Amino acid sequence: MEIKRFYDKPLAQASYLIIDNNEAAVVDPARDPQPYLDYLRKKDAKLTAIFETHPHADFVSSHLELKEKTGARIYINPDVGVDYKFEPLRHNEEVLIGDLVIRALFTPGHSPDHNSYLLIDNKGKEHAVFTGDSLFIGDVGRPDLREGAGNIQLSRKELAGLMYDTINNVFKNLNDDVIVYPAHGAGSLCGKNMSDELDSTIGKQKQTNWAFKVEDKDKFIEAFLEGQPFIPMYFPFDVDMNRSGAGSIEETLSKIPVVKNTSEINKDAVLVDVRDEDSFKEGHLKGAINIQAGEEDKFETWLGSIVNPKSPFYLIGANSDQIEKTKKRVSKIGYEGRLLGTYSVNGEKDVSDKQLDLDDFKNNTDNYTIVDIRNNSETEEGLFFNNAIAIPLPELKDRVNEIPTDKPIVVHCAGGYRSAIGSSLLQKEIPETTVYDLSDDVEKFK
Repeated sequence: MEIKRFYDKPLAQASYLIIDNNEAAVVDPARDPQPYLDYLRKKDAKLTAIFETHPHADFVSSHLELKEKTGARIYINPDVGVDYKFEPLRHNEEVLIGDLVIRALFTPGHSPDHNSYLLIDNKGKEHAVFTGDSLFIGDVGRPDLREGAGNIQLSRKELAGLMYDTINNVFKNLNDDVIVYPAHGAGSLCGKNMSDELDSTIGKQKQTNWAFKVEDKDKFIEAFLEGQPFIPMYFPFDVDMNRSGAGSIEETLSKIPVVKNTSEINKDAVLVDVRDEDSFKEGHLKGAINIQAGEEDKFETWLGSIVNPKSPFYLIGANSDQIEKTKKRVSKIGYEGRLLGTYSVNGEKDVSDKQLDLDDFKNNTDNYTIVDIRNNSETEEGLFFNNAIAIPLPELKDRVNEIPTDKPIVVHCAGGYRSAIGSSLLQKEIPETTVYDLSDDVEKFK
């Protein structure tokens, strides 16, 4: 028996291959099926089962493409209400993978149609549980994503109550040495207090995870609902896409045109420039938004938080290599269908950003309008500047009218990545006002 984890760090998303006697199953596969296919070929194993815990909100799954390429069956809770052919699995129903048993556990709370999957080895011992977005290491999956998406829509309070039942009636009954393999790690917006560890045991979670320690249901619900992070606008879109099933990633990406001249670009579309902030500030197309796509940047999350899934957009990069890599990242959240084209910068400098005089800013902060774009949970702990206007980055575009334009504007976050997005967004929305990005110089004011 082998369990192979695949981990996408920018999305903090984990998926798993289970292999036994040359037969394999995958749990919650990511958008690109190729890494799984390559590993199966290396191990001379045949994929026979695809287990989906629920319709994911934060990424698009390759379950349908894997089914079409391998003939494997998709197993999921039937209440999901999907558009593709699947095998329904309800609580305690089982599937054989080699000499292993995979038992479905109904674990609602993050979603009302959530299954976890308990792996029982060839000796009948409970070995591991693949918990999807129900149980994380140190936390449980947020309950507020299915109020307006999916086949079944419940209030966050109702889902919080279901999560209490799941913890106490399902997970607490598992053996302490059962390994916990969740679908997400620290940095995911699907929870709020996740550990940096990628796996644990039921016993350790009983000792360290807050959700196992709150005995009163009403107190559990109150604690669970408090302080949840913002919901990116692409989340409901991805829930529906996963219920339908995404098509071939290669086929879709190959149809995206390459733009050779800026005159071909529709100026009404969103321009997403993925270059590093220094290159962007040196010169960029007018109206472009700088969402950097470095290897470990949370590009996918911020693309789906800033660009509406209904909005057509262009991808602008330094060269074709960067463009090709970023196109795949766009597809992770299902946005490739809105991508009108890609463009490699050829030295155009429609606009160059002005550099902030840091000494003048330090000595005369009242001469600037300071916009703090950190999340509410961050600004509640205190502002770096007493006169700052706090507007979280996901709300910035819709709240531009709250920002005075009689002074130069300085945008800051906690480290510099988000402020590159926020400052470029304000430059687009209020071009008549000078907008500066404090960037990583914010460290000097903490």
